[in-house]
Amino acid sequence: MKTLSSLASAARKRAAYRRTLAELNGLPSKVKADLDIDEARACELARTAIYG
Repeated sequence: MKTLSSLASAARKRAAYRRTLAELNGLPSKVKADLDIDEARACELARTAIYG
């Protein structure tokens, strides 16, 4: 049962990561430039926000 809950937790985190990354990538170019967010930085920010 622990494995099943671990898989469910991992799936929820992955979904949250993908949503966060999509939101960051969906920002207007000017906003991303002002915040110094390129594609690699967006991945890093999303990963840190979700996985710590």
